[in-house]
Amino acid sequence: MQLHRFHGGLKLADETDASTAEPVLVMGVPAKLTVPLGQHIGEATEACVQVGDHVTKGQRIGQSKGYIAAHVHAPTSGKVADIDLYPVPHPSGLNAPCVVIEPDGRDEWGDARMEPWLDWDTRDLRALRQRLRAGGIVGLGGAAFPTAVKLNPRAGQRIHTLIVNGAECEPYISADDMLLRTAPEAVFEGIRITARLLGVERVLFAVEDNMPEAMRALTETLPTELRDLIELVSVPSIYPTGGERQLIKVLTGQEVPSGGLPADLGMVCHNPGTFKAICDTVIQGRPLLSRIVTVTGPGVKHPRNVEALLGTPFADVIEAAGGYAEGVDRLVMGGPMMGFAVHDDSIPVIKATNCLLATRPQDTPSPGPVMPCIRCAECAAVCPAQLLPQQLYWQAKAKDFDAIQDYGLFDCIECGCCAYVCPSNIPLVQYYRYAKNEIWAREKERQKSDIARERYEFRQERIEREEREKAERLAKKKAAVKNKENDGDKQAAIQAALERAQKKKAARAEGSEKNSEKGTGSETNGEETSTTNDTRDGDDR
Repeated sequence: MQLHRFHGGLKLADETDASTAEPVLVMGVPAKLTVPLGQHIGEATEACVQVGDHVTKGQRIGQSKGYIAAHVHAPTSGKVADIDLYPVPHPSGLNAPCVVIEPDGRDEWGDARMEPWLDWDTRDLRALRQRLRAGGIVGLGGAAFPTAVKLNPRAGQRIHTLIVNGAECEPYISADDMLLRTAPEAVFEGIRITARLLGVERVLFAVEDNMPEAMRALTETLPTELRDLIELVSVPSIYPTGGERQLIKVLTGQEVPSGGLPADLGMVCHNPGTFKAICDTVIQGRPLLSRIVTVTGPGVKHPRNVEALLGTPFADVIEAAGGYAEGVDRLVMGGPMMGFAVHDDSIPVIKATNCLLATRPQDTPSPGPVMPCIRCAECAAVCPAQLLPQQLYWQAKAKDFDAIQDYGLFDCIECGCCAYVCPSNIPLVQYYRYAKNEIWAREKERQKSDIARERYEFRQERIEREEREKAERLAKKKAAVKNKENDGDKQAAIQAALERAQKKKAARAEGSEKNSEKGTGSETNGEETSTTNDTRDGDDR
Protein backbone atom coordinates (compact mmCIF):
# COMPACT_ATOMS: atom_id res chain seq x y z
CA MET A 1 0.00 0.00 0.00
CA GLN A 2 1.35 3.41 -0.91
CA LEU A 3 1.74 5.72 2.06
CA HIS A 4 1.89 9.49 2.08
CA ARG A 5 3.58 12.13 4.20
CA PHE A 6 1.90 14.87 6.18
CA HIS A 7 3.44 18.29 6.64
CA GLY A 8 5.86 18.82 9.53
CA GLY A 9 6.03 16.47 12.48
CA LEU A 10 8.94 15.24 14.58
CA LYS A 11 10.88 12.04 14.98
CA LEU A 12 10.93 11.43 18.73
CA ALA A 13 12.72 8.77 20.72
CA ASP A 14 10.64 5.71 21.62
CA GLU A 15 10.35 5.37 25.41
CA THR A 16 7.99 2.38 25.64
CA ASP A 17 10.41 -0.44 26.30
CA ALA A 18 10.09 -0.18 30.07
CA SER A 19 6.29 -0.16 30.19
CA THR A 20 5.89 -3.05 27.72
CA ALA A 21 8.27 -5.38 29.54
CA GLU A 22 5.52 -6.56 31.92
CA PRO A 23 2.06 -7.93 31.08
CA VAL A 24 -1.01 -5.81 31.72
CA LEU A 25 -1.91 -5.87 35.41
CA VAL A 26 -5.63 -5.99 36.18
CA MET A 27 -6.05 -3.87 39.30
CA GLY A 28 -8.48 -4.77 42.02
CA VAL A 29 -11.18 -2.60 43.48
CA PRO A 30 -9.79 0.39 45.41
CA ALA A 31 -11.07 1.54 48.80
CA LYS A 32 -12.95 4.43 47.22
CA LEU A 33 -14.00 5.37 43.70
CA THR A 34 -14.58 8.95 42.65
CA VAL A 35 -16.45 8.82 39.36
CA PRO A 36 -16.74 12.15 37.49
CA LEU A 37 -20.09 12.74 35.76
CA GLY A 38 -18.39 14.49 32.85
CA GLN A 39 -15.82 12.21 31.19
CA HIS A 40 -16.49 13.03 27.57
CA ILE A 41 -16.79 15.80 25.02
CA GLY A 42 -20.28 17.26 25.01
CA GLU A 43 -22.97 17.85 27.56
CA ALA A 44 -22.37 16.67 31.12
CA THR A 45 -24.49 13.95 32.64
CA GLU A 46 -26.69 14.33 35.69
CA ALA A 47 -26.55 12.03 38.69
CA CYS A 48 -29.44 9.57 38.72
CA VAL A 49 -28.64 8.15 42.18
CA GLN A 50 -28.69 9.71 45.63
CA VAL A 51 -26.36 9.70 48.58
CA GLY A 52 -26.95 6.53 50.59
CA ASP A 53 -28.15 4.47 47.62
CA HIS A 54 -26.69 1.03 47.07
CA VAL A 55 -25.52 0.57 43.50
CA THR A 56 -24.51 -2.55 41.63
CA LYS A 57 -21.71 -3.02 39.14
CA GLY A 58 -22.61 -1.55 35.77
CA GLN A 59 -25.60 0.37 37.13
CA ARG A 60 -26.13 3.75 35.51
CA ILE A 61 -25.25 6.54 37.94
CA GLY A 62 -24.98 9.43 35.45
CA GLN A 63 -27.76 10.03 32.96
CA SER A 64 -26.95 11.92 29.75
CA LYS A 65 -29.49 14.54 28.76
CA GLY A 66 -28.23 15.64 25.38
CA TYR A 67 -27.37 13.96 22.09
CA ILE A 68 -23.61 14.47 22.31
CA ALA A 69 -23.17 12.87 25.70
CA ALA A 70 -22.44 9.50 27.32
CA HIS A 71 -23.87 7.75 30.35
CA VAL A 72 -21.71 6.99 33.37
CA HIS A 73 -21.88 3.66 35.25
CA ALA A 74 -20.83 2.35 38.64
CA PRO A 75 -17.51 0.46 38.22
CA THR A 76 -18.37 -1.84 41.12
CA SER A 77 -21.07 -2.47 43.68
CA GLY A 78 -21.24 -0.39 46.86
CA LYS A 79 -22.76 2.59 48.58
CA VAL A 80 -23.00 6.12 47.20
CA ALA A 81 -21.10 8.04 49.86
CA ASP A 82 -21.28 11.49 48.31
CA ILE A 83 -22.25 13.51 45.24
CA ASP A 84 -20.36 16.76 45.12
CA LEU A 85 -17.58 18.74 43.46
CA TYR A 86 -14.19 17.02 43.50
CA PRO A 87 -10.86 17.54 41.71
CA VAL A 88 -10.85 15.90 38.27
CA PRO A 89 -8.22 15.51 35.52
CA HIS A 90 -8.50 18.75 33.54
CA PRO A 91 -5.97 21.41 32.51
CA SER A 92 -8.02 24.05 34.34
CA GLY A 93 -7.55 22.29 37.68
CA LEU A 94 -11.16 23.10 38.56
CA ASN A 95 -13.43 20.75 40.46
CA ALA A 96 -16.37 19.00 38.82
CA PRO A 97 -19.42 16.95 39.93
CA CYS A 98 -18.54 13.39 40.94
CA VAL A 99 -20.26 10.38 42.47
CA VAL A 100 -18.20 8.87 45.29
CA ILE A 101 -18.73 5.13 45.80
CA GLU A 102 -17.60 3.10 48.78
CA PRO A 103 -17.22 -0.47 47.40
CA ASP A 104 -18.85 -3.31 49.35
CA GLY A 105 -16.21 -5.79 48.21
CA ARG A 106 -18.70 -8.08 46.45
CA ASP A 107 -18.32 -6.53 42.97
CA GLU A 108 -21.83 -7.74 42.09
CA TRP A 109 -23.76 -7.16 38.91
CA GLY A 110 -27.40 -6.27 39.46
CA ASP A 111 -30.60 -6.64 37.51
CA ALA A 112 -29.66 -3.61 35.42
CA ARG A 113 -26.93 -5.51 33.58
CA MET A 114 -27.50 -5.65 29.86
CA GLU A 115 -28.18 -9.03 28.31
CA PRO A 116 -25.30 -10.48 26.25
CA TRP A 117 -25.97 -10.24 22.53
CA LEU A 118 -24.25 -13.24 20.98
CA ASP A 119 -26.61 -12.82 18.03
CA TRP A 120 -25.68 -9.17 17.49
CA ASP A 121 -25.35 -9.70 13.72
CA THR A 122 -29.10 -10.27 13.51
CA ARG A 123 -30.00 -7.18 15.51
CA ASP A 124 -31.39 -3.99 14.05
CA LEU A 125 -28.74 -1.29 13.40
CA ARG A 126 -30.68 1.26 15.40
CA ALA A 127 -30.77 -1.13 18.34
CA LEU A 128 -27.01 -1.62 18.05
CA ARG A 129 -26.38 2.13 18.24
CA GLN A 130 -28.68 2.41 21.24
CA ARG A 131 -26.71 -0.40 22.84
CA LEU A 132 -23.48 1.55 22.39
CA ARG A 133 -25.12 4.63 23.82
CA ALA A 134 -26.38 2.64 26.79
CA GLY A 135 -22.84 1.39 27.36
CA GLY A 136 -21.47 4.92 27.73
CA ILE A 137 -18.72 4.28 25.18
CA VAL A 138 -16.50 7.15 24.09
CA GLY A 139 -13.33 7.31 22.03
CA LEU A 140 -10.49 5.98 24.18
CA GLY A 141 -7.69 7.62 22.22
CA GLY A 142 -7.93 10.71 24.40
CA ALA A 143 -10.64 12.81 22.74
CA ALA A 144 -13.49 10.96 24.51
CA PHE A 145 -16.08 11.76 21.83
CA PRO A 146 -19.32 9.74 22.27
CA THR A 147 -19.03 6.69 20.01
CA ALA A 148 -22.75 6.26 19.31
CA VAL A 149 -22.79 9.75 17.77
CA LYS A 150 -19.71 9.08 15.66
CA LEU A 151 -21.25 5.89 14.30
CA ASN A 152 -24.45 7.63 13.28
CA PRO A 153 -23.56 9.62 10.14
CA ARG A 154 -25.88 12.24 8.74
CA ALA A 155 -28.66 11.20 6.40
CA GLY A 156 -27.25 10.66 2.93
CA GLN A 157 -23.65 10.64 4.17
CA ARG A 158 -21.92 7.49 2.94
CA ILE A 159 -19.04 6.03 4.96
CA HIS A 160 -16.90 3.71 2.86
CA THR A 161 -13.69 3.44 4.92
CA LEU A 162 -13.13 2.59 8.57
CA ILE A 163 -9.71 3.46 9.96
CA VAL A 164 -8.28 1.82 13.07
CA ASN A 165 -5.85 4.25 14.71
CA GLY A 166 -3.15 2.08 16.20
CA ALA A 167 -0.55 4.80 15.69
CA GLU A 168 0.36 5.55 19.27
CA CYS A 169 2.73 8.37 18.50
CA GLU A 170 3.52 9.83 21.94
CA PRO A 171 6.94 8.65 23.15
CA TYR A 172 5.93 7.02 26.44
CA ILE A 173 2.39 5.67 25.83
CA SER A 174 1.97 1.95 25.15
CA ALA A 175 -1.64 1.26 26.24
CA ASP A 176 -2.83 0.47 22.71
CA ASP A 177 0.28 -1.56 21.99
CA MET A 178 -0.39 -3.83 24.99
CA LEU A 179 -4.10 -4.06 24.20
CA LEU A 180 -3.35 -5.25 20.68
CA ARG A 181 -0.88 -7.80 21.99
CA THR A 182 -3.28 -9.22 24.59
CA ALA A 183 -6.80 -8.86 23.16
CA PRO A 184 -6.66 -8.72 19.34
CA GLU A 185 -9.72 -10.98 19.01
CA ALA A 186 -11.94 -8.52 20.90
CA VAL A 187 -10.63 -5.66 18.78
CA PHE A 188 -11.50 -7.55 15.58
CA GLU A 189 -14.99 -8.30 16.90
CA GLY A 190 -15.47 -4.61 17.63
CA ILE A 191 -14.32 -3.83 14.10
CA ARG A 192 -16.77 -6.37 12.69
CA ILE A 193 -19.66 -4.75 14.61
CA THR A 194 -18.63 -1.25 13.56
CA ALA A 195 -18.19 -2.25 9.93
CA ARG A 196 -21.75 -3.60 9.89
CA LEU A 197 -23.08 -0.43 11.52
CA LEU A 198 -21.45 1.83 8.95
CA GLY A 199 -21.64 -0.47 5.94
CA VAL A 200 -18.01 0.21 5.02
CA GLU A 201 -16.22 -1.32 2.07
CA ARG A 202 -12.78 -1.53 3.64
CA VAL A 203 -10.95 -1.26 6.96
CA LEU A 204 -7.43 0.21 7.19
CA PHE A 205 -5.77 -0.96 10.40
CA ALA A 206 -2.76 1.30 11.04
CA VAL A 207 -0.03 0.20 13.45
CA GLU A 208 3.20 2.12 14.00
CA ASP A 209 6.37 0.43 12.84
CA ASN A 210 7.75 0.47 16.39
CA MET A 211 5.03 -1.95 17.54
CA PRO A 212 6.15 -5.26 15.97
CA GLU A 213 4.64 -7.43 18.73
CA ALA A 214 1.25 -5.90 18.22
CA MET A 215 1.48 -6.33 14.44
CA ARG A 216 2.47 -9.96 14.89
CA ALA A 217 -0.50 -10.64 17.19
CA LEU A 218 -2.89 -9.02 14.75
CA THR A 219 -1.52 -10.91 11.77
CA GLU A 220 -1.83 -14.24 13.57
CA THR A 221 -5.37 -13.67 14.84
CA LEU A 222 -6.94 -11.88 11.89
CA PRO A 223 -10.01 -14.01 11.06
CA THR A 224 -9.99 -15.56 7.61
CA GLU A 225 -13.41 -14.16 6.73
CA LEU A 226 -12.12 -10.62 7.45
CA ARG A 227 -8.97 -10.78 5.35
CA ASP A 228 -10.72 -9.27 2.34
CA LEU A 229 -12.12 -6.46 4.47
CA ILE A 230 -9.26 -5.53 6.82
CA GLU A 231 -5.85 -4.40 5.63
CA LEU A 232 -3.09 -4.20 8.23
CA VAL A 233 -0.78 -1.26 7.52
CA SER A 234 2.53 -0.44 9.20
CA VAL A 235 2.99 3.34 9.34
CA PRO A 236 6.14 5.35 10.20
CA SER A 237 6.43 6.45 13.82
CA ILE A 238 6.59 10.16 13.14
CA TYR A 239 4.90 12.34 15.69
CA PRO A 240 1.93 13.08 15.48
CA THR A 241 0.93 10.30 13.11
CA GLY A 242 -1.73 9.30 15.67
CA GLY A 243 -3.60 12.51 14.96
CA GLU A 244 -6.79 11.65 13.09
CA ARG A 245 -6.19 14.08 10.25
CA GLN A 246 -2.52 13.17 9.95
CA LEU A 247 -3.24 9.44 9.84
CA ILE A 248 -5.84 9.88 7.12
CA LYS A 249 -3.30 11.84 5.13
CA VAL A 250 -0.70 9.08 5.59
CA LEU A 251 -3.06 6.27 4.61
CA THR A 252 -5.08 7.85 1.81
CA GLY A 253 -3.29 11.02 0.74
CA GLN A 254 -6.49 12.99 1.36
CA GLU A 255 -6.76 15.94 3.72
CA VAL A 256 -9.74 16.62 5.95
CA PRO A 257 -10.92 20.15 5.08
CA SER A 258 -10.57 22.92 7.64
CA GLY A 259 -13.58 22.87 9.92
CA GLY A 260 -14.65 19.55 8.46
CA LEU A 261 -14.69 15.96 9.67
CA PRO A 262 -13.31 12.68 8.30
CA ALA A 263 -16.92 11.72 7.61
CA ASP A 264 -16.92 14.45 4.95
CA LEU A 265 -14.43 12.23 3.10
CA GLY A 266 -16.47 9.09 3.78
CA MET A 267 -14.18 7.92 6.59
CA VAL A 268 -14.50 7.22 10.31
CA CYS A 269 -11.50 6.77 12.59
CA HIS A 270 -11.42 4.94 15.94
CA ASN A 271 -8.90 3.87 18.54
CA PRO A 272 -8.33 0.10 19.16
CA GLY A 273 -9.49 0.49 22.75
CA THR A 274 -12.80 1.83 21.49
CA PHE A 275 -13.34 -1.31 19.40
CA LYS A 276 -12.61 -3.46 22.46
CA ALA A 277 -15.20 -1.46 24.42
CA ILE A 278 -17.73 -1.89 21.58
CA CYS A 279 -17.18 -5.65 21.68
CA ASP A 280 -17.59 -5.76 25.48
CA THR A 281 -20.80 -3.77 25.44
CA VAL A 282 -22.51 -5.43 22.50
CA ILE A 283 -21.51 -9.06 22.98
CA GLN A 284 -21.02 -9.23 26.76
CA GLY A 285 -23.44 -6.54 27.92
CA ARG A 286 -20.68 -4.80 29.86
CA PRO A 287 -20.65 -0.98 29.81
CA LEU A 288 -17.41 0.98 29.85
CA LEU A 289 -16.14 0.52 33.42
CA SER A 290 -12.35 0.35 33.06
CA ARG A 291 -9.48 1.03 30.71
CA ILE A 292 -5.77 0.30 30.23
CA VAL A 293 -3.48 3.02 31.56
CA THR A 294 0.25 3.27 30.91
CA VAL A 295 2.07 4.13 34.13
CA THR A 296 5.53 5.20 33.17
CA GLY A 297 8.34 7.70 33.30
CA PRO A 298 11.55 7.95 35.32
CA GLY A 299 9.48 8.88 38.35
CA VAL A 300 7.84 5.43 38.58
CA LYS A 301 9.67 2.47 40.09
CA HIS A 302 8.30 -0.25 37.78
CA PRO A 303 6.68 1.21 34.62
CA ARG A 304 3.94 -0.97 33.21
CA ASN A 305 0.37 -0.99 31.93
CA VAL A 306 -2.53 -1.57 34.26
CA GLU A 307 -6.24 -2.01 33.72
CA ALA A 308 -7.90 0.30 36.24
CA LEU A 309 -11.54 0.89 37.09
CA LEU A 310 -12.81 4.36 36.20
CA GLY A 311 -12.73 6.45 39.34
CA THR A 312 -9.59 4.82 40.74
CA PRO A 313 -7.28 7.45 42.32
CA PHE A 314 -4.07 8.15 40.43
CA ALA A 315 -2.14 7.40 43.59
CA ASP A 316 -3.46 3.80 43.61
CA VAL A 317 -2.50 3.36 39.96
CA ILE A 318 1.00 4.64 40.65
CA GLU A 319 1.24 2.28 43.59
CA ALA A 320 0.30 -0.64 41.35
CA ALA A 321 3.42 0.20 39.33
CA GLY A 322 5.66 0.07 42.38
CA GLY A 323 5.06 3.62 43.55
CA TYR A 324 7.00 6.80 42.99
CA ALA A 325 10.74 6.84 42.53
CA GLU A 326 12.69 9.22 44.67
CA GLY A 327 12.70 12.84 43.63
CA VAL A 328 9.49 12.96 41.61
CA ASP A 329 8.25 16.48 41.07
CA ARG A 330 5.70 16.24 38.28
CA LEU A 331 2.77 13.99 37.31
CA VAL A 332 1.30 14.30 33.84
CA MET A 333 -1.88 12.78 32.44
CA GLY A 334 -1.13 11.83 28.83
CA GLY A 335 2.18 11.89 27.05
CA PRO A 336 4.98 14.43 27.34
CA MET A 337 3.85 16.27 24.20
CA MET A 338 0.07 16.59 24.60
CA GLY A 339 -0.47 15.77 28.25
CA PHE A 340 -1.01 18.21 31.09
CA ALA A 341 0.32 18.29 34.63
CA VAL A 342 -2.00 17.51 37.51
CA HIS A 343 -1.58 19.03 40.94
CA ASP A 344 -3.02 16.18 42.99
CA ASP A 345 -2.68 12.39 42.64
CA SER A 346 -5.99 11.78 44.42
CA ILE A 347 -7.88 12.67 41.25
CA PRO A 348 -9.44 9.69 39.45
CA VAL A 349 -8.89 7.71 36.27
CA ILE A 350 -11.44 8.72 33.63
CA LYS A 351 -12.30 7.37 30.17
CA ALA A 352 -9.66 9.63 28.57
CA THR A 353 -6.79 8.60 30.88
CA ASN A 354 -4.42 6.65 28.66
CA CYS A 355 -1.17 7.44 30.49
CA LEU A 356 0.28 8.68 33.76
CA LEU A 357 3.79 10.03 33.35
CA ALA A 358 5.88 10.82 36.43
CA THR A 359 9.07 12.80 35.95
CA ARG A 360 12.00 14.08 37.97
CA PRO A 361 13.82 17.40 37.57
CA GLN A 362 17.02 15.76 36.34
CA ASP A 363 15.11 13.94 33.56
CA THR A 364 13.22 16.96 32.36
CA PRO A 365 15.50 19.94 32.82
CA SER A 366 13.93 23.34 32.74
CA PRO A 367 13.82 24.73 29.19
CA GLY A 368 15.09 28.06 30.42
CA PRO A 369 13.55 31.51 30.53
CA VAL A 370 11.00 32.55 27.94
CA MET A 371 12.57 34.89 25.38
CA PRO A 372 10.98 37.11 22.71
CA CYS A 373 9.97 35.48 19.45
CA ILE A 374 12.69 35.89 16.83
CA ARG A 375 10.42 34.85 13.92
CA CYS A 376 12.63 31.94 12.93
CA ALA A 377 9.58 30.08 11.54
CA GLU A 378 10.77 26.75 12.94
CA CYS A 379 7.30 26.35 14.48
CA ALA A 380 5.63 26.68 11.08
CA ALA A 381 8.01 24.14 9.57
CA VAL A 382 6.97 21.41 12.01
CA CYS A 383 3.27 22.24 12.34
CA PRO A 384 1.33 19.19 11.03
CA ALA A 385 -1.78 21.32 10.51
CA GLN A 386 0.16 23.76 8.27
CA LEU A 387 -0.68 26.73 10.47
CA LEU A 388 1.37 29.80 11.36
CA PRO A 389 2.02 29.23 15.08
CA GLN A 390 3.85 32.50 15.57
CA GLN A 391 0.84 34.45 14.24
CA LEU A 392 -1.47 32.49 16.51
CA TYR A 393 0.84 33.39 19.38
CA TRP A 394 0.78 37.10 18.61
CA GLN A 395 -3.00 37.19 18.24
CA ALA A 396 -3.51 35.22 21.45
CA LYS A 397 -1.15 37.52 23.31
CA ALA A 398 -3.03 40.55 21.95
CA LYS A 399 -6.35 38.91 22.86
CA ASP A 400 -7.59 39.47 19.32
CA PHE A 401 -9.85 36.44 19.32
CA ASP A 402 -11.48 37.24 16.00
CA ALA A 403 -8.18 37.44 14.16
CA ILE A 404 -6.78 34.28 15.73
CA GLN A 405 -9.70 32.28 14.36
CA ASP A 406 -8.92 33.60 10.92
CA TYR A 407 -5.49 32.01 11.32
CA GLY A 408 -7.12 28.60 11.90
CA LEU A 409 -6.84 28.31 15.68
CA PHE A 410 -9.36 25.49 15.84
CA ASP A 411 -7.43 23.43 13.31
CA CYS A 412 -4.61 23.23 15.88
CA ILE A 413 -4.47 19.77 17.48
CA GLU A 414 -2.23 21.00 20.30
CA CYS A 415 0.44 18.44 19.43
CA GLY A 416 3.18 20.65 20.91
CA CYS A 417 5.59 20.38 17.97
CA CYS A 418 5.85 24.17 17.73
CA ALA A 419 6.72 24.62 21.40
CA TYR A 420 9.16 21.70 21.22
CA VAL A 421 11.30 23.40 18.56
CA CYS A 422 10.88 27.01 19.71
CA PRO A 423 14.36 28.42 20.49
CA SER A 424 12.76 31.13 22.62
CA ASN A 425 11.10 28.58 24.92
CA ILE A 426 7.67 30.15 24.40
CA PRO A 427 4.88 27.90 25.74
CA LEU A 428 2.93 28.29 22.52
CA VAL A 429 0.33 25.56 23.16
CA GLN A 430 -0.65 27.20 26.43
CA TYR A 431 -1.44 30.40 24.53
CA TYR A 432 -3.58 28.43 22.08
CA ARG A 433 -5.46 26.67 24.88
CA TYR A 434 -5.99 30.00 26.59
CA ALA A 435 -7.41 31.50 23.37
CA LYS A 436 -9.67 28.51 22.76
CA ASN A 437 -11.00 28.60 26.31
CA GLU A 438 -11.64 32.33 26.06
CA ILE A 439 -13.48 31.93 22.76
CA TRP A 440 -15.56 29.04 24.11
CA ALA A 441 -16.33 31.00 27.28
CA ARG A 442 -17.39 34.03 25.25
CA GLU A 443 -19.47 31.84 22.99
CA LYS A 444 -21.23 30.38 26.02
CA GLU A 445 -21.82 33.88 27.36
CA ARG A 446 -23.15 34.94 23.97
CA GLN A 447 -25.48 31.96 23.90
CA LYS A 448 -26.64 32.78 27.42
CA SER A 449 -27.21 36.40 26.36
CA ASP A 450 -29.12 35.26 23.29
CA ILE A 451 -31.28 32.99 25.40
CA ALA A 452 -31.88 35.79 27.93
CA ARG A 453 -32.71 38.21 25.11
CA GLU A 454 -35.11 35.72 23.53
CA ARG A 455 -36.76 35.17 26.90
CA TYR A 456 -37.10 38.95 27.40
CA GLU A 457 -38.54 39.43 23.92
CA PHE A 458 -40.91 36.54 24.44
CA ARG A 459 -42.02 38.02 27.77
CA GLN A 460 -42.58 41.44 26.22
CA GLU A 461 -44.52 39.86 23.38
CA ARG A 462 -46.62 37.92 25.86
CA ILE A 463 -47.35 41.03 27.95
CA GLU A 464 -48.31 43.02 24.84
CA ARG A 465 -50.48 40.16 23.63
CA GLU A 466 -52.21 39.88 26.98
CA GLU A 467 -52.76 43.65 27.14
CA ARG A 468 -54.10 43.61 23.60
CA GLU A 469 -56.40 40.71 24.38
CA LYS A 470 -57.54 42.44 27.58
CA ALA A 471 -58.31 45.63 25.65
CA GLU A 472 -60.23 43.63 23.07
CA ARG A 473 -62.21 41.92 25.81
CA LEU A 474 -63.02 45.28 27.41
CA ALA A 475 -64.08 46.72 24.06
CA LYS A 476 -66.33 43.76 23.46
CA LYS A 477 -67.79 44.11 26.93
CA LYS A 478 -68.51 47.81 26.41
CA ALA A 479 -70.09 47.09 23.08
CA ALA A 480 -72.23 44.43 24.68
CA VAL A 481 -73.35 46.85 27.42
CA LYS A 482 -74.11 49.49 24.84
CA ASN A 483 -76.08 47.05 22.77
CA LYS A 484 -77.91 46.03 25.90
CA GLU A 485 -78.71 49.62 26.65
CA ASN A 486 -79.89 50.12 23.10
CA ASP A 487 -81.98 47.03 23.49
CA GLY A 488 -83.44 48.52 26.70
CA ASP A 489 -84.44 51.71 24.90
CA LYS A 490 -85.98 49.69 22.18
CA GLN A 491 -87.87 47.59 24.69
CA ALA A 492 -89.05 50.73 26.45
CA ALA A 493 -90.24 52.16 23.14
CA ILE A 494 -92.03 48.94 22.38
CA GLN A 495 -93.54 48.89 25.84
CA ALA A 496 -94.65 52.48 25.45
CA ALA A 497 -96.14 51.68 22.06
CA LEU A 498 -97.95 48.70 23.56
CA GLU A 499 -99.25 50.82 26.37
CA ARG A 500 -100.45 53.44 23.93
CA ALA A 501 -102.05 50.75 21.85
CA GLN A 502 -103.72 49.30 24.92
CA LYS A 503 -104.93 52.72 25.93
CA LYS A 504 -106.34 53.30 22.49
CA LYS A 505 -107.93 49.91 22.55
CA ALA A 506 -109.35 50.55 25.94
CA ALA A 507 -110.60 53.92 24.79
CA ARG A 508 -112.24 52.37 21.80
CA ALA A 509 -113.76 49.67 23.94
CA GLU A 510 -115.13 52.29 26.30
CA GLY A 511 -116.54 54.27 23.40
CA SER A 512 -118.16 51.17 21.98
CA GLU A 513 -119.71 50.33 25.34
CA LYS A 514 -121.21 53.74 25.63
CA ASN A 515 -122.60 53.51 22.17
CA SER A 516 -123.99 50.12 22.95
CA GLU A 517 -125.65 51.38 26.06
CA LYS A 518 -127.26 54.10 24.05
CA GLY A 519 -128.49 51.59 21.49
CA THR A 520 -129.96 49.32 24.19
CA GLY A 521 -132.05 52.20 25.70
CA SER A 522 -133.91 52.92 22.40
CA GLU A 523 -134.82 49.31 21.96
CA THR A 524 -136.26 49.17 25.50
CA ASN A 525 -138.29 52.18 24.84
CA GLY A 526 -139.57 50.58 21.67
CA GLU A 527 -140.55 47.46 23.49
CA GLU A 528 -142.25 49.50 26.12
CA THR A 529 -143.97 51.35 23.46
CA SER A 530 -145.03 48.18 21.76
CA THR A 531 -146.32 46.66 25.04
CA THR A 532 -148.27 49.71 25.72
CA ASN A 533 -149.68 49.57 22.32
CA ASP A 534 -150.44 45.84 22.69
CA THR A 535 -152.22 46.42 26.03
CA ARG A 536 -154.03 49.20 24.63
CA ASP A 537 -154.98 47.08 21.73
CA GLY A 538 -156.33 44.33 24.11
CA ASP A 539 -158.15 46.75 26.12
CA ASP A 540 -159.59 47.93 23.03
CA ARG A 541 -160.76 44.42 22.29
